[in-house]
Amino acid sequence: MSATLPAAHPTRPGLVDSARRIAPLAWPVLIGQLAVLAFSTVDTVMVARYSALDLAALAIGGAVYISVFVGFMGVVLAVGPIAGQLFGARKLPEAGQQLHQALWLALALSAIGCVVLLFPQPFLALSRAQPEVAAKVRGYLAALAFALPCALLFTAFRGFNTAVSRPKIVMALQLGALLLKLPLNAMLVFGFTLGDFRVPAQGAPGCGVATAIVMGGQLLAAWIVLRRDPFYRQFGLQTARLGAPHRASLLGLLRLGVPMGLSIGIEVTGFTFMAFFISRLGATPVAGHQIAVNLVSVMFMMPLALANATSTLVAQRIGADDLRDARRIGWHGLQIGVLIAAAMGGSVYLLRESLLHAYTHDAVIIAAAMPLLAWVMLFHIADAAQTLAAFTLRAYRIATVPLIIYVAAIWGVGLGGGYAVAFNTTGMSPAGLQGAQGFWSACTAGLTLAGLGLSGFLLWVLRQQHSRALP
Repeated sequence: MSATLPAAHPTRPGLVDSARRIAPLAWPVLIGQLAVLAFSTVDTVMVARYSALDLAALAIGGAVYISVFVGFMGVVLAVGPIAGQLFGARKLPEAGQQLHQALWLALALSAIGCVVLLFPQPFLALSRAQPEVAAKVRGYLAALAFALPCALLFTAFRGFNTAVSRPKIVMALQLGALLLKLPLNAMLVFGFTLGDFRVPAQGAPGCGVATAIVMGGQLLAAWIVLRRDPFYRQFGLQTARLGAPHRASLLGLLRLGVPMGLSIGIEVTGFTFMAFFISRLGATPVAGHQIAVNLVSVMFMMPLALANATSTLVAQRIGADDLRDARRIGWHGLQIGVLIAAAMGGSVYLLRESLLHAYTHDAVIIAAAMPLLAWVMLFHIADAAQTLAAFTLRAYRIATVPLIIYVAAIWGVGLGGGYAVAFNTTGMSPAGLQGAQGFWSACTAGLTLAGLGLSGFLLWVLRQQHSRALP
Protein backbone atom coordinates (compact mmCIF):
# COMPACT_ATOMS: atom_id res chain seq x y z
CA MET A 1 0.00 0.00 0.00
CA SER A 2 1.41 3.39 -0.94
CA ALA A 3 0.97 6.61 0.97
CA THR A 4 -1.78 8.80 -0.46
CA LEU A 5 -1.79 12.52 0.15
CA PRO A 6 -5.29 13.98 0.61
CA ALA A 7 -5.95 16.31 -2.30
CA ALA A 8 -7.06 19.90 -1.96
CA HIS A 9 -10.51 20.85 -3.15
CA PRO A 10 -10.41 22.48 -6.61
CA THR A 11 -13.05 25.01 -5.63
CA ARG A 12 -13.37 27.21 -2.58
CA PRO A 13 -14.87 24.92 0.09
CA GLY A 14 -17.14 26.06 2.88
CA LEU A 15 -17.26 25.02 6.50
CA VAL A 16 -19.16 21.80 5.74
CA ASP A 17 -16.64 20.76 3.08
CA SER A 18 -13.78 21.38 5.52
CA ALA A 19 -15.59 19.31 8.14
CA ARG A 20 -15.83 16.43 5.66
CA ARG A 21 -12.07 16.54 5.14
CA ILE A 22 -11.28 16.78 8.84
CA ALA A 23 -13.68 14.06 10.01
CA PRO A 24 -11.92 10.99 8.49
CA LEU A 25 -8.73 11.91 10.34
CA ALA A 26 -10.44 13.11 13.51
CA TRP A 27 -12.69 10.19 14.44
CA PRO A 28 -9.94 7.55 14.78
CA VAL A 29 -7.92 10.00 16.91
CA LEU A 30 -11.01 10.67 19.04
CA ILE A 31 -11.65 6.98 19.69
CA GLY A 32 -7.97 6.29 20.32
CA GLN A 33 -7.61 9.18 22.74
CA LEU A 34 -10.81 8.19 24.53
CA ALA A 35 -9.24 4.75 24.98
CA VAL A 36 -6.14 6.41 26.45
CA LEU A 37 -8.22 8.59 28.73
CA ALA A 38 -10.21 5.54 29.74
CA PHE A 39 -7.03 4.36 31.48
CA SER A 40 -7.36 7.16 34.02
CA THR A 41 -11.15 6.88 34.07
CA VAL A 42 -10.91 3.18 34.91
CA ASP A 43 -8.33 4.01 37.58
CA THR A 44 -10.54 6.72 39.06
CA VAL A 45 -13.75 4.66 39.09
CA MET A 46 -12.12 1.55 40.55
CA VAL A 47 -10.05 3.36 43.16
CA ALA A 48 -13.03 5.54 44.14
CA ARG A 49 -14.77 2.30 45.09
CA TYR A 50 -11.70 1.03 46.93
CA SER A 51 -11.00 3.92 49.33
CA ALA A 52 -10.95 7.73 49.54
CA LEU A 53 -7.33 7.54 50.74
CA ASP A 54 -6.25 5.71 47.60
CA LEU A 55 -8.26 8.10 45.44
CA ALA A 56 -6.35 11.02 46.95
CA ALA A 57 -3.08 9.18 46.26
CA LEU A 58 -4.19 8.54 42.69
CA ALA A 59 -4.97 12.24 42.20
CA ILE A 60 -1.54 13.33 43.45
CA GLY A 61 0.40 10.53 41.73
CA GLY A 62 -1.52 11.04 38.50
CA ALA A 63 -0.73 14.76 38.64
CA VAL A 64 3.00 13.99 38.99
CA TYR A 65 3.02 11.48 36.13
CA ILE A 66 1.00 13.70 33.81
CA SER A 67 3.28 16.66 34.57
CA VAL A 68 6.28 14.59 33.50
CA PHE A 69 4.79 12.60 30.64
CA VAL A 70 2.78 15.29 28.88
CA GLY A 71 5.64 17.80 28.73
CA PHE A 72 7.99 15.20 27.24
CA MET A 73 5.21 13.96 24.98
CA GLY A 74 4.91 17.46 23.52
CA VAL A 75 8.61 17.44 22.61
CA VAL A 76 8.38 14.04 20.91
CA LEU A 77 5.23 15.04 19.01
CA ALA A 78 7.25 17.61 17.07
CA VAL A 79 7.70 14.69 14.68
CA GLY A 80 4.11 15.31 13.52
CA PRO A 81 4.35 18.75 11.86
CA ILE A 82 7.82 18.02 10.48
CA ALA A 83 6.97 14.60 9.04
CA GLY A 84 3.61 15.95 7.84
CA GLN A 85 5.24 18.68 5.75
CA LEU A 86 7.73 16.16 4.32
CA PHE A 87 4.86 13.80 3.53
CA GLY A 88 3.00 16.61 1.79
CA ALA A 89 6.12 17.34 -0.27
CA ARG A 90 6.33 13.59 -1.17
CA LYS A 91 9.72 13.22 0.56
CA LEU A 92 8.82 9.87 2.07
CA PRO A 93 12.25 8.48 3.12
CA GLU A 94 13.04 11.80 4.81
CA ALA A 95 9.71 11.61 6.65
CA GLY A 96 10.58 8.10 7.83
CA GLN A 97 13.91 9.26 9.18
CA GLN A 98 12.09 11.75 11.38
CA LEU A 99 10.48 8.81 13.20
CA HIS A 100 13.92 7.30 13.90
CA GLN A 101 15.12 10.59 15.37
CA ALA A 102 11.94 10.97 17.43
CA LEU A 103 12.58 7.53 18.93
CA TRP A 104 16.08 8.58 20.01
CA LEU A 105 14.60 11.71 21.54
CA ALA A 106 11.99 9.66 23.40
CA LEU A 107 14.69 7.41 24.88
CA ALA A 108 16.72 10.38 26.11
CA LEU A 109 13.71 12.05 27.70
CA SER A 110 12.65 8.77 29.32
CA ALA A 111 15.90 8.62 31.29
CA ILE A 112 15.19 12.03 32.81
CA GLY A 113 11.54 11.28 33.48
CA CYS A 114 12.18 7.99 35.23
CA VAL A 115 14.47 9.70 37.75
CA VAL A 116 11.75 12.23 38.57
CA LEU A 117 9.14 9.50 39.05
CA LEU A 118 11.37 7.40 41.28
CA PHE A 119 12.23 10.37 43.52
CA PRO A 120 8.95 12.34 43.84
CA GLN A 121 9.69 14.02 47.18
CA PRO A 122 9.47 17.63 45.84
CA PHE A 123 5.92 16.96 44.60
CA LEU A 124 4.96 15.29 47.87
CA ALA A 125 6.27 18.29 49.80
CA LEU A 126 4.29 20.61 47.54
CA SER A 127 1.08 18.68 48.11
CA ARG A 128 1.74 18.22 51.85
CA ALA A 129 0.37 14.70 51.52
CA GLN A 130 -0.37 12.70 54.63
CA PRO A 131 2.19 9.91 55.28
CA GLU A 132 -0.32 7.19 54.37
CA VAL A 133 -1.16 8.91 51.09
CA ALA A 134 2.51 9.65 50.31
CA ALA A 135 3.45 5.98 50.67
CA LYS A 136 0.82 4.98 48.11
CA VAL A 137 1.91 7.79 45.76
CA ARG A 138 5.48 6.45 45.82
CA GLY A 139 4.35 2.94 44.97
CA TYR A 140 2.15 4.20 42.14
CA LEU A 141 4.93 6.33 40.60
CA ALA A 142 7.56 3.59 40.94
CA ALA A 143 5.42 1.38 38.72
CA LEU A 144 4.84 4.18 36.22
CA ALA A 145 8.61 4.71 35.92
CA PHE A 146 8.59 1.43 33.97
CA ALA A 147 5.66 2.62 31.84
CA LEU A 148 7.16 5.98 30.82
CA PRO A 149 9.77 4.81 28.25
CA CYS A 150 7.21 2.62 26.48
CA ALA A 151 4.65 5.45 26.48
CA LEU A 152 7.08 7.99 24.99
CA LEU A 153 8.33 5.59 22.31
CA PHE A 154 4.73 4.86 21.35
CA THR A 155 4.10 8.63 21.23
CA ALA A 156 6.68 8.90 18.43
CA PHE A 157 4.89 6.11 16.55
CA ARG A 158 1.56 7.87 17.09
CA GLY A 159 2.82 11.28 15.95
CA PHE A 160 4.29 9.84 12.76
CA ASN A 161 1.16 7.90 11.84
CA THR A 162 -1.01 10.96 12.39
CA ALA A 163 1.32 12.96 10.13
CA VAL A 164 0.92 10.48 7.25
CA SER A 165 -2.88 10.25 7.61
CA ARG A 166 -2.87 6.79 9.17
CA PRO A 167 -4.47 7.22 12.59
CA LYS A 168 -6.57 4.03 12.45
CA ILE A 169 -3.67 1.70 13.28
CA VAL A 170 -2.88 3.81 16.34
CA MET A 171 -6.53 3.68 17.35
CA ALA A 172 -6.57 -0.12 17.06
CA LEU A 173 -3.49 -0.48 19.28
CA GLN A 174 -4.91 1.92 21.87
CA LEU A 175 -8.20 0.02 22.00
CA GLY A 176 -6.32 -3.25 22.40
CA ALA A 177 -4.34 -1.75 25.28
CA LEU A 178 -7.55 -0.69 27.00
CA LEU A 179 -8.99 -4.20 26.72
CA LEU A 180 -5.90 -5.52 28.48
CA LYS A 181 -5.96 -2.75 31.09
CA LEU A 182 -9.47 -3.49 32.37
CA PRO A 183 -8.95 -7.00 33.82
CA LEU A 184 -5.41 -6.25 34.99
CA ASN A 185 -6.58 -3.17 36.82
CA ALA A 186 -9.43 -4.96 38.57
CA MET A 187 -7.16 -7.80 39.62
CA LEU A 188 -4.43 -5.55 41.01
CA VAL A 189 -6.64 -2.90 42.65
CA PHE A 190 -9.11 -5.22 44.40
CA GLY A 191 -7.02 -8.39 44.59
CA PHE A 192 -7.69 -11.77 43.02
CA THR A 193 -7.75 -15.35 44.26
CA LEU A 194 -7.88 -18.50 42.14
CA GLY A 195 -7.18 -21.65 44.10
CA ASP A 196 -3.77 -21.29 45.68
CA PHE A 197 -2.92 -18.33 43.44
CA ARG A 198 -3.53 -15.02 45.17
CA VAL A 199 -2.89 -11.43 44.11
CA PRO A 200 -3.21 -9.05 47.09
CA ALA A 201 -5.29 -5.88 46.78
CA GLN A 202 -3.00 -2.92 46.10
CA GLY A 203 -5.35 0.00 45.55
CA ALA A 204 -3.79 2.95 43.70
CA PRO A 205 -0.32 1.35 43.24
CA GLY A 206 -2.00 -1.55 41.44
CA CYS A 207 -3.17 0.90 38.76
CA GLY A 208 0.45 1.83 38.08
CA VAL A 209 1.54 -1.80 37.76
CA ALA A 210 -1.30 -2.53 35.33
CA THR A 211 -0.40 0.51 33.21
CA ALA A 212 3.27 -0.51 33.03
CA ILE A 213 2.38 -3.99 31.77
CA VAL A 214 -0.08 -2.64 29.20
CA MET A 215 2.30 0.04 27.87
CA GLY A 216 4.98 -2.61 27.27
CA GLY A 217 2.54 -4.75 25.32
CA GLN A 218 1.32 -1.78 23.27
CA LEU A 219 4.87 -0.83 22.27
CA LEU A 220 5.65 -4.42 21.25
CA ALA A 221 2.54 -4.46 19.05
CA ALA A 222 3.59 -1.16 17.41
CA TRP A 223 7.04 -2.60 16.63
CA ILE A 224 5.45 -5.66 14.99
CA VAL A 225 3.23 -3.41 12.85
CA LEU A 226 6.23 -1.35 11.69
CA ARG A 227 8.15 -4.51 10.77
CA ARG A 228 5.36 -6.36 8.94
CA ASP A 229 3.00 -3.81 7.38
CA PRO A 230 4.15 -3.06 3.79
CA PHE A 231 2.80 0.50 4.10
CA TYR A 232 5.95 1.53 5.99
CA ARG A 233 8.39 0.17 3.39
CA GLN A 234 8.25 3.37 1.30
CA PHE A 235 9.41 5.33 4.37
CA GLY A 236 12.41 3.06 4.93
CA LEU A 237 11.03 1.89 8.28
CA GLN A 238 11.18 -1.89 7.87
CA THR A 239 14.83 -2.26 8.73
CA ALA A 240 15.53 -4.03 12.01
CA ARG A 241 18.03 -1.36 13.01
CA LEU A 242 17.25 2.07 14.36
CA GLY A 243 18.87 4.80 12.27
CA ALA A 244 21.81 6.55 13.91
CA PRO A 245 21.15 9.85 15.68
CA HIS A 246 21.32 12.76 13.22
CA ARG A 247 22.35 16.04 14.77
CA ALA A 248 20.51 18.38 12.38
CA SER A 249 17.28 16.37 12.58
CA LEU A 250 17.41 16.18 16.37
CA LEU A 251 18.02 19.91 16.61
CA GLY A 252 15.07 20.51 14.29
CA LEU A 253 12.85 18.37 16.51
CA LEU A 254 14.08 20.17 19.61
CA ARG A 255 13.61 23.67 18.14
CA LEU A 256 9.95 22.94 17.57
CA GLY A 257 9.46 20.32 20.28
CA VAL A 258 10.85 22.16 23.29
CA PRO A 259 8.43 25.12 23.08
CA MET A 260 5.66 22.64 22.19
CA GLY A 261 6.49 20.52 25.22
CA LEU A 262 6.76 23.54 27.50
CA SER A 263 3.40 24.85 26.22
CA ILE A 264 1.68 21.54 26.79
CA GLY A 265 3.46 21.17 30.12
CA ILE A 266 2.27 24.59 31.25
CA GLU A 267 -1.27 23.80 30.16
CA VAL A 268 -1.30 20.50 32.02
CA THR A 269 0.52 21.71 35.13
CA GLY A 270 -2.12 24.40 35.42
CA PHE A 271 -4.34 21.43 36.27
CA THR A 272 -1.92 19.13 38.06
CA PHE A 273 -0.63 21.80 40.42
CA MET A 274 -4.25 22.50 41.29
CA ALA A 275 -4.37 18.92 42.60
CA PHE A 276 -1.26 19.51 44.71
CA PHE A 277 -2.65 22.67 46.26
CA ILE A 278 -6.20 21.36 46.67
CA SER A 279 -4.80 18.29 48.43
CA ARG A 280 -3.84 20.63 51.28
CA LEU A 281 -7.55 21.05 51.93
CA GLY A 282 -8.01 17.32 52.66
CA ALA A 283 -8.82 14.01 50.96
CA THR A 284 -12.46 14.89 50.14
CA PRO A 285 -11.79 18.12 48.17
CA VAL A 286 -9.02 16.47 46.15
CA ALA A 287 -11.23 13.44 45.46
CA GLY A 288 -13.97 15.77 44.14
CA HIS A 289 -11.39 17.60 42.06
CA GLN A 290 -10.12 14.31 40.62
CA ILE A 291 -13.58 13.37 39.37
CA ALA A 292 -14.16 16.84 37.89
CA VAL A 293 -10.79 16.76 36.12
CA ASN A 294 -11.51 13.34 34.69
CA LEU A 295 -14.89 14.46 33.35
CA VAL A 296 -13.60 17.57 31.61
CA SER A 297 -10.68 15.51 30.31
CA VAL A 298 -13.15 13.19 28.57
CA MET A 299 -14.77 16.22 26.95
CA PHE A 300 -11.36 17.52 25.86
CA MET A 301 -10.84 14.50 23.60
CA MET A 302 -13.14 15.97 20.96
CA PRO A 303 -11.25 19.25 20.38
CA LEU A 304 -7.98 17.33 20.69
CA ALA A 305 -9.03 14.97 17.89
CA LEU A 306 -10.16 17.88 15.71
CA ALA A 307 -6.91 19.71 16.42
CA ASN A 308 -4.80 16.69 15.43
CA ALA A 309 -6.74 16.25 12.18
CA THR A 310 -6.71 19.96 11.33
CA SER A 311 -2.98 20.38 11.98
CA THR A 312 -2.22 17.26 9.93
CA LEU A 313 -4.08 18.60 6.91
CA VAL A 314 -2.54 22.06 7.33
CA ALA A 315 1.00 20.64 7.53
CA GLN A 316 0.42 18.44 4.50
CA ARG A 317 -0.95 21.32 2.43
CA ILE A 318 2.01 23.50 3.45
CA GLY A 319 4.35 20.74 2.29
CA ALA A 320 2.42 20.51 -0.99
CA ASP A 321 2.85 24.32 -1.36
CA ASP A 322 -0.91 24.91 -1.29
CA LEU A 323 -0.88 27.73 1.24
CA ARG A 324 -4.38 28.97 0.42
CA ASP A 325 -5.92 25.62 1.29
CA ALA A 326 -3.75 25.39 4.41
CA ARG A 327 -5.10 28.73 5.65
CA ARG A 328 -8.68 27.78 4.89
CA ILE A 329 -8.63 24.41 6.64
CA GLY A 330 -6.86 25.89 9.67
CA TRP A 331 -9.45 28.61 10.24
CA HIS A 332 -12.40 26.33 9.55
CA GLY A 333 -11.03 23.77 12.00
CA LEU A 334 -11.04 26.38 14.77
CA GLN A 335 -14.63 27.36 14.00
CA ILE A 336 -15.84 23.75 13.95
CA GLY A 337 -14.11 22.97 17.24
CA VAL A 338 -15.63 25.93 19.09
CA LEU A 339 -19.15 25.17 17.82
CA ILE A 340 -18.98 21.52 18.92
CA ALA A 341 -17.46 22.51 22.28
CA ALA A 342 -20.34 24.89 22.99
CA ALA A 343 -22.87 22.11 22.37
CA MET A 344 -20.93 19.60 24.49
CA GLY A 345 -20.34 22.03 27.34
CA GLY A 346 -24.00 22.94 27.61
CA SER A 347 -25.09 19.29 27.56
CA VAL A 348 -22.65 18.18 30.25
CA TYR A 349 -23.60 21.13 32.45
CA LEU A 350 -27.27 20.12 32.33
CA LEU A 351 -26.48 16.46 33.03
CA ARG A 352 -23.74 17.03 35.62
CA GLU A 353 -25.55 15.45 38.58
CA SER A 354 -26.23 12.18 36.75
CA LEU A 355 -22.68 12.06 35.44
CA LEU A 356 -21.21 12.45 38.92
CA HIS A 357 -23.34 9.58 40.22
CA ALA A 358 -21.78 7.39 37.52
CA TYR A 359 -18.40 7.93 39.21
CA THR A 360 -19.35 7.41 42.84
CA HIS A 361 -22.31 7.08 45.19
CA ASP A 362 -20.46 8.84 48.00
CA ALA A 363 -22.61 11.91 48.70
CA VAL A 364 -19.71 13.78 50.31
CA ILE A 365 -17.48 13.42 47.24
CA ILE A 366 -20.37 14.33 44.92
CA ALA A 367 -21.03 17.47 46.97
CA ALA A 368 -17.35 18.41 46.64
CA ALA A 369 -17.34 17.90 42.85
CA MET A 370 -20.72 19.42 41.96
CA PRO A 371 -19.85 23.14 42.29
CA LEU A 372 -16.66 22.62 40.28
CA LEU A 373 -18.69 21.59 37.23
CA ALA A 374 -20.54 24.90 37.22
CA TRP A 375 -17.55 26.25 35.26
CA VAL A 376 -17.61 23.48 32.66
CA MET A 377 -19.22 25.25 29.70
CA LEU A 378 -16.95 28.30 29.55
CA PHE A 379 -13.96 26.14 30.44
CA HIS A 380 -14.58 23.67 27.61
CA ILE A 381 -15.18 26.32 24.92
CA ALA A 382 -11.98 28.13 25.89
CA ASP A 383 -10.10 24.83 25.98
CA ALA A 384 -11.29 23.95 22.47
CA ALA A 385 -10.30 27.36 21.07
CA GLN A 386 -6.79 27.34 22.53
CA THR A 387 -6.18 23.72 21.46
CA LEU A 388 -7.28 24.17 17.84
CA ALA A 389 -5.34 27.43 17.51
CA ALA A 390 -2.16 26.03 19.09
CA PHE A 391 -2.13 22.87 16.95
CA THR A 392 -2.68 24.84 13.75
CA LEU A 393 0.18 27.17 14.65
CA ARG A 394 2.43 24.13 15.21
CA ALA A 395 1.64 22.99 11.67
CA TYR A 396 3.31 26.26 10.59
CA ARG A 397 6.16 25.37 13.02
CA ILE A 398 5.24 28.29 15.28
CA ALA A 399 5.47 27.44 18.97
CA THR A 400 7.36 30.19 20.81
CA VAL A 401 4.65 32.89 20.87
CA PRO A 402 2.03 30.36 22.06
CA LEU A 403 4.43 29.44 24.86
CA ILE A 404 4.53 33.08 26.04
CA ILE A 405 0.72 33.27 25.94
CA TYR A 406 0.45 30.06 27.97
CA VAL A 407 2.85 31.31 30.64
CA ALA A 408 0.93 34.54 31.15
CA ALA A 409 -2.58 33.11 30.92
CA ILE A 410 -2.40 29.68 32.51
CA TRP A 411 0.37 30.07 35.06
CA GLY A 412 -0.13 33.78 35.75
CA VAL A 413 -3.91 34.16 35.73
CA GLY A 414 -4.97 30.54 36.18
CA LEU A 415 -2.57 29.04 38.71
CA GLY A 416 -1.34 32.20 40.44
CA GLY A 417 -4.77 33.76 40.55
CA GLY A 418 -6.29 30.46 41.64
CA TYR A 419 -3.94 30.18 44.61
CA ALA A 420 -4.74 33.74 45.68
CA VAL A 421 -8.49 33.20 45.39
CA ALA A 422 -8.62 29.66 46.80
CA PHE A 423 -6.60 30.42 49.90
CA ASN A 424 -7.82 34.03 50.13
CA THR A 425 -4.26 35.40 50.23
CA THR A 426 -5.43 38.81 49.03
CA GLY A 427 -8.29 39.12 51.50
CA MET A 428 -10.61 39.86 48.56
CA SER A 429 -11.86 36.38 47.60
CA PRO A 430 -15.63 35.92 47.58
CA ALA A 431 -16.53 33.34 50.21
CA GLY A 432 -18.23 31.12 47.63
CA LEU A 433 -15.07 30.89 45.53
CA GLN A 434 -12.62 29.88 48.21
CA GLY A 435 -11.04 26.42 48.20
CA ALA A 436 -11.34 24.22 45.12
CA GLN A 437 -13.93 26.51 43.51
CA GLY A 438 -11.45 29.38 43.64
CA PHE A 439 -8.93 27.39 41.65
CA TRP A 440 -11.49 26.38 39.04
CA SER A 441 -12.79 29.92 38.57
CA ALA A 442 -9.29 31.31 38.01
CA CYS A 443 -8.31 28.37 35.79
CA THR A 444 -11.35 29.06 33.60
CA ALA A 445 -10.37 32.73 33.36
CA GLY A 446 -6.78 31.83 32.43
CA LEU A 447 -7.87 29.34 29.81
CA THR A 448 -10.28 31.87 28.32
CA LEU A 449 -7.44 34.38 28.04
CA ALA A 450 -5.25 31.72 26.36
CA GLY A 451 -8.04 30.85 23.92
CA LEU A 452 -8.58 34.47 22.93
CA GLY A 453 -4.85 35.18 22.66
CA LEU A 454 -4.00 32.12 20.57
CA SER A 455 -7.03 32.51 18.29
CA GLY A 456 -6.16 36.16 17.69
CA PHE A 457 -2.53 35.31 16.98
CA LEU A 458 -3.57 32.53 14.57
CA LEU A 459 -5.80 34.98 12.70
CA TRP A 460 -2.85 37.37 12.42
CA VAL A 461 -0.56 34.60 11.11
CA LEU A 462 -3.13 33.50 8.52
CA ARG A 463 -3.57 37.08 7.33
CA GLN A 464 0.21 37.46 7.05
CA GLN A 465 0.34 34.28 4.96
CA HIS A 466 -2.43 35.64 2.75
CA SER A 467 -0.62 38.97 2.26
CA ARG A 468 2.60 37.22 1.24
CA ALA A 469 0.72 35.11 -1.29
CA LEU A 470 -0.74 38.17 -3.06
CA PRO A 471 1.10 39.26 -6.23
